[in-house]
Amino acid sequence: MKTYKFATNVYVIGGFAAVAGLMFGFDIGSNSGVIGTKQYQEYFNKPSSVLQGGINGALSAGCFVGALLASFPADRYSRKYTLIGASALFVLGAILQSACNGVVMLCAGRVLAGISVGITSMVVPLYQSEIAPKEIRGRIVAVQQWSITWGIMIAFWAQYGCQYIEGPAAFRIPWGIQAIPALVVCGGMWMFPFTPRWLASKGRMDEALQVLADVHGDGDPNHPRVQIEMDEIRATIDYDINVASHRYADLLKPGMLYRVSLGVCLQIWQQLTGMNIIMFYVVFLFQQAGIGSGQESTLIASGVSYIIFVIMTIPAIIYVDKWGRRPTLFFGALLMSIFLWAVGAILATGEWGIDPETGKWVVELGSMAKTNGVAACVYLFVATFGCTWGPLGWIYPAEIYPLRVRATAVSLSTASNWFFNWALNFFVPMLMEEIHYGLYFLFAAFNFLMMIHIYLAYPETKGYTLEEMDIVFENNPRKKIPRETMDKWLNERGIRREKEKSDANSSLSEKAKHEQYV
Repeated sequence: MKTYKFATNVYVIGGFAAVAGLMFGFDIGSNSGVIGTKQYQEYFNKPSSVLQGGINGALSAGCFVGALLASFPADRYSRKYTLIGASALFVLGAILQSACNGVVMLCAGRVLAGISVGITSMVVPLYQSEIAPKEIRGRIVAVQQWSITWGIMIAFWAQYGCQYIEGPAAFRIPWGIQAIPALVVCGGMWMFPFTPRWLASKGRMDEALQVLADVHGDGDPNHPRVQIEMDEIRATIDYDINVASHRYADLLKPGMLYRVSLGVCLQIWQQLTGMNIIMFYVVFLFQQAGIGSGQESTLIASGVSYIIFVIMTIPAIIYVDKWGRRPTLFFGALLMSIFLWAVGAILATGEWGIDPETGKWVVELGSMAKTNGVAACVYLFVATFGCTWGPLGWIYPAEIYPLRVRATAVSLSTASNWFFNWALNFFVPMLMEEIHYGLYFLFAAFNFLMMIHIYLAYPETKGYTLEEMDIVFENNPRKKIPRETMDKWLNERGIRREKEKSDANSSLSEKAKHEQYV
């Protein structure tokens, strides 16, 4: 297949794959805006909290299934072809949603779209992490989260404009435009390369070398960086074939089980931050707290949170490879916990009662200062998530597993994310009605617990190649591994860094190698 010059730039490759994140974001943004409009409420006969939770949860249920199924095609047919197939499936889901004649057809479309999103949310970080150099791997994978935030914002404001359209077209149009990014990925991904690590795992070493040369060595297969990375990949493949086992039961072995648990727990914790609940139900939250006067102003106040989300993901893209994974996760959880405690505390001071028009619980806070305080804390929470747990929830699981189990392990961690996403989307509408401000205290406590878990259990992975992760997890998670220890381990695995390669590469300092991509 012809290689296009633009398709050898690591930023272009990672950025184009991240367009798949728009599909997830479009669905959240369009549905979040839709559920608060009178057109939607009238067409679906004012769905109860249980029914609305089921409609929203249909996407997450499909995502759970898609994430579980994704590892087989990703390993068998490549990360690239799996993304193309999943995008085609999303187009079908978007068509069913936009043409729906009732809840059943709507849920069927959301399930199909969910299967696609489950696959892409697992495969995109996998594809990006396997093709990016270690110096900017976090930055490249973070673009996936930024793409999601753009999708949320664009779809939400599209819905804001569509609210002025009479009849079902007000929600059919936002649901239909979801297909646009899927069509882009489906048609454009053919021009981009397979990942070198997948090619190497299939014995296609010459092709793997050429991809590395194109992406990391300006087309020169003899470039020192390319040669060293290829040696590491080749030695790792040899070890996996001749020494390591490939059974799924290997995921349950003590050393690997620990790593799998970290990926699974991180994705579960990402849901328990409460962010996706705010994204889905921010309209209901602001209506409940009396933020905005009427449908239009409430939608505007809600839409501001999506703008903040987009803007505040940028610092993570720029600095995540400087900040490190551990401190970013730790301080992100701490700040989100504080902001959620504040939201719950303010709401607890109000007078709660049932709105006779909607039949839902609302709170009278008694002052504009308290109302603005709730909005400000929600916005600060969104900003914190955007530059910490949002991107790190996808970066970390994609980089901590060995190649032989990487797709399966990432599949499990992503599936756990979507299972909790489904559970929370189903139960939160009821919890908003039943425990009121206690909901925010609950998620604040979750954020505090995850902060402790990060400090005790999660190693720093910044600055290591994917092939070096094994030794990272053999050491104290709170300490940086000395370079001498890492080199000794690499030599034991047969990864010999020949003197001439080292000499040729010594002219490139760590800072210079980083700036090569920055």
